[in-house]
Amino acid sequence: MQAQLIALDWGTTSLRAYKLAEGGQVLEQRSLSSGIMQLPKAPRIIGGRECADGFELAFDEACGDWLDAQPDLPVIACGMVGSAQGWSEAAYRDTPANVATLGTSLQTVRSRRGVDVHIVPGVIERSPLPNVMRGEETQVLGVLQNLTSEAGADLLIGLPGSHSKWVEVAGGCIVHFDTFMTGEVFAVLSQHSILGRTQQCGASFDGDAFDRGVKVALSAHGEIGLLSTMFSARSLGLTGELSAIAQADYLSGLLIGHELTAVANVQRRRRNSVHLPSIILIGNTQLCARYSRALDACGFARVTLAEQATERGLWQLALAAGLVTCTASR
Repeated sequence: MQAQLIALDWGTTSLRAYKLAEGGQVLEQRSLSSGIMQLPKAPRIIGGRECADGFELAFDEACGDWLDAQPDLPVIACGMVGSAQGWSEAAYRDTPANVATLGTSLQTVRSRRGVDVHIVPGVIERSPLPNVMRGEETQVLGVLQNLTSEAGADLLIGLPGSHSKWVEVAGGCIVHFDTFMTGEVFAVLSQHSILGRTQQCGASFDGDAFDRGVKVALSAHGEIGLLSTMFSARSLGLTGELSAIAQADYLSGLLIGHELTAVANVQRRRRNSVHLPSIILIGNTQLCARYSRALDACGFARVTLAEQATERGLWQLALAAGLVTCTASR
């Protein structure tokens, strides 16, 4: 099949490139470690001249050969590439943000190759504690494209990661979202605190240790707060109740359990109901499996995992922007 679009998911630590055909079908994909905070530095020849710009180098590495073969391919990108520290800043759209219309306000940067890169704006929720996202809005759109209007009318979407997002969608708009730095906190505690001193890497996931951590977060002990309960990852090891290879999964369960307890409390309060909504998860399969396990323990009735949300979302935004034509979709 003939390629129609190059789609980039360009974050802080990684760059994923997709070559998409008619209807957003993935022909080829690549993953590079060239996020905006670790761009390549070695100069190379681009467009007939030596170039040392990290964004240009990463862009050329990700899809230069695709553009050599098809120079007229349009390019769209989402994620931190559009931040103030990115290639070109794409202004935030305020909530409630209609994700289907984000393609009408793309920021364009001309690459050294002479190819325009169209960058998707992020979303901001202005409040005393403002919240921002870049990239997740595109994934949300990718999920909504596969839902009926009834299923997407009142929805909670979870995006686990270093900075997990919980996004409320109503009428195709992002109306509210919360951010939890769970993944980053886990990494910091494991690598730079005393909790990591006694941890040992296990060969496989310890489900019992993970579940134990979740249960502590959900129990009366958890009411005292994360800053207190996290010390149990050390004290249970000192008393011999938690092995060194179980401590990391216990800490993971504890942190995720506290996150989901907060999510559940917020949902009950905002909805004025004891019933919790269905969840759609987007992200790494293994991490989503952990969250699904913990969500079940928290009482969320139905949890499903979305696939290819980023690619589908970028394709839909390219359609809205006129980068690809409606006849290319099915």
